[in-house]
Amino acid sequence: MCRLFGLSAAPTRVHATFWLLEAPDSLARQSRREPDGTGLGTFTAEGEPEVDKRPLAAYEDRAFAEEAKQCKSSTFIAHIRYASTGALEPRNTHPFQQQGRLFAHDGVIGDLPALEDEVGDYRTLVAGDTDSERFFALITKHINANGGAVGAGIAAATRWVADSLPVYALNLVLATQTEMWALRYPDTHGLCVLERAAGGPHRDRYLNQASAAGRIRARSGQLAETPAVVVASERMDEDLGWRELRPGELLHADGALAVTRELVVDHPPRQQLTLTDLDAHAAASQA
Repeated sequence: MCRLFGLSAAPTRVHATFWLLEAPDSLARQSRREPDGTGLGTFTAEGEPEVDKRPLAAYEDRAFAEEAKQCKSSTFIAHIRYASTGALEPRNTHPFQQQGRLFAHDGVIGDLPALEDEVGDYRTLVAGDTDSERFFALITKHINANGGAVGAGIAAATRWVADSLPVYALNLVLATQTEMWALRYPDTHGLCVLERAAGGPHRDRYLNQASAAGRIRARSGQLAETPAVVVASERMDEDLGWRELRPGELLHADGALAVTRELVVDHPPRQQLTLTDLDAHAAASQA
């Protein structure tokens, strides 16, 4: 499965450092399939999205992914890609940008021609080959149809996919400069959230989190004094505040870090895919 990570310290812009792959001699690397791409998305002080991403097709790309990436933003999205659709190219690497928003996805959606038909004119927003970017375009279409309401757009797009297309998983993180949304659907993969107080559980410590697989590590000294909301594919430290989203639950952290949760899909996909339904490449990406 891909690794998702989202962080919001809104409205405060904070410095953070990310490592998107473990060191070359890590035992974690030796025991797991090699990833296919890494990406980090942030926003400028003016609200413009910026993405630093690369497929891992060569040694130089891996060296790029292992470097510490220092950046400043109020919201962040990091993603480790295990490709299910689309070649190892920058245009297929998460996160994606559309209309000032950033998006990353973990899962597989089937019947891409039907998805493209539903996306319609919003197909012009899609640059690559992935189901993820097409799903993002469908979300963007529904956001606009709902007067710019991002949560309503995510919910409407997810319900249409769940009722119309074969689905393995639709876990996602979407961010603007000051807000963040996360969805887990269905129960295929976990997705966890931490509403972190300033300084964490001990009230005096900076953020220093790492996934168990050693794939994503995030550190921010300023979060010793500033609260944050963190979303990740798995619990990333010992904080007892981590909670797993329910299947079909949409989480929203607003520009003041107020968190709301809403069950937006209360039933399983009409066509639930299993690993045996996927081709070997896609199945390997989700195992």
